[in-house]
Amino acid sequence: MRKVGRVKIIVGLGNPGARFRNTRHNLGFLVLDRLAELLGAEFNREKHEGLLAEAQCAGHKLLLVKPMTFMNCSGDCVAPLARNKVSALSDILVVVDDVNLPLGTIRLRTEGSAGGHNGLKSIIERIGGQGFPRLRLGIGDDREGRDLAGHVLARFRPEEKAVVEEMVEQAAAAADCWIRSGIDQAMTRYN
Repeated sequence: MRKVGRVKIIVGLGNPGARFRNTRHNLGFLVLDRLAELLGAEFNREKHEGLLAEAQCAGHKLLLVKPMTFMNCSGDCVAPLARNKVSALSDILVVVDDVNLPLGTIRLRTEGSAGGHNGLKSIIERIGGQGFPRLRLGIGDDREGRDLAGHVLARFRPEEKAVVEEMVEQAAAAADCWIRSGIDQAMTRYN
C-alpha cells in the first residue's frame, strides 16, 4: 500500500448559485471542476461553508475546495480548513481571477498581496498571512463602461469562450504540476 504524504489544499474562488455560473469571477470554480474531472474526484462533501472533493495524487492527499461563502468572505471557509489540514501555508494553492492580467494569461506566484482582490483579502485576513501560492487567471479589464463589479460579474462573450476554455485547461495542468512537482517547477513551466 502506498503511503500518502502531506495534505495539499487547492481553493478555487467564486460565488455560489446559478446567477454567477460562468462569470469572470467564477474562473476558480471552473478550474477546480476541470481538475476534479482529471483526478477522478467529485464535489460531494460540505464542510466549513465549502464544497469539497478529495483525491490522491503523487503521494499527497488533496482537498479541492470551492467556498460557498461568496467571494468577499472566502476566508471564512479556507481558514478552518487550513488550520486543521495543512502544516504550512505553502501547501495551499488559491486559484483566482485577475483583472490586471490579459484574458487568457495565467500566472503562478509563491505568495503576495491581495492585489485588490477581495477574495484573496479575506483569506489573508482570516489565515493571518499571505505566504500561500496563488494561480491568477487573466480576465482582462475591458469594462465597456461598467464598474469593476459589473465587469467581474459579467459572463464571457461568445468570441472569448475558446480563449477561456484553453486558459482553464492550462490552469488545471499548472495546478496538477504544483501538486506533483512544487511551485518552482510549476512557475517555470506555466508562467
